[in-house]
Amino acid sequence: MIGSNPTEQSRVIAICLLAGKIMLQSGGETYRVEDTMKRMAAALGLPHSHSYVVPTGIFFSVDATEPAKLIRISERTTDLDKVSEVNAVSRRIGQGELSAQEAHDLLVQIEGKPSSYSTAVQLGAAALSSGCFTIMFGGGWSDFLPALICGGIGYAAVIAFHRLVRVKFFAELTASFVIGMLAFFLIYMGVGHERDKIIIGSVMPLVPGLLITNAVRDLMAGHLVSGLSKGAEAFLTAFAIGTGIAVVFSLFM
Repeated sequence: MIGSNPTEQSRVIAICLLAGKIMLQSGGETYRVEDTMKRMAAALGLPHSHSYVVPTGIFFSVDATEPAKLIRISERTTDLDKVSEVNAVSRRIGQGELSAQEAHDLLVQIEGKPSSYSTAVQLGAAALSSGCFTIMFGGGWSDFLPALICGGIGYAAVIAFHRLVRVKFFAELTASFVIGMLAFFLIYMGVGHERDKIIIGSVMPLVPGLLITNAVRDLMAGHLVSGLSKGAEAFLTAFAIGTGIAVVFSLFM
């Protein structure tokens, strides 16, 4: 048990904050982050911890006498593999298989671990899914190849523009504009027949499906602030996609 040892308490707090940071940055739900942090703290000897998580920050406290600790979350991606690995560390702590130091070392390794899928794999998956979505939404097989091209280049545009401008809204708006322009160009060149189906299939990899799902789950779990903020972020993403396509149609229709 940690007891009242300030050094050990600080170590446990650092472990819990690091676990929460990794999960929140990787697309974990708010209630899952809070629950994991509390379980880890209890297993490491601090049963009376309190956590409050929002999409941009984590507040964590072990009792009423110690000041709460805050960690800022500035980047959020989708990497459910890391969420699963942090949950595995939490379970091992609860079963007594890991000490505090071993858990901290594992979490540092998880945080520094690169994405499970390289950029090339992500682009390939986005391109293939775009073609498949086009077929699913009623497009013909003649539209599969142009949708594959538009989806792959559009996803590459998201990655490239997000590196240049650290604002997701502008990256997604620009990428959807690129997709619309490519779709019009390919139809003009005689590649593909149904422009609308190509565009719909190509923008599907940009749609914030995980964000919408997490927003609904957080709202159902009673985390109103996180649920509403994630819902607003999902709305802005959808608005950016629609605006980019609308600009293209206003130019050529």
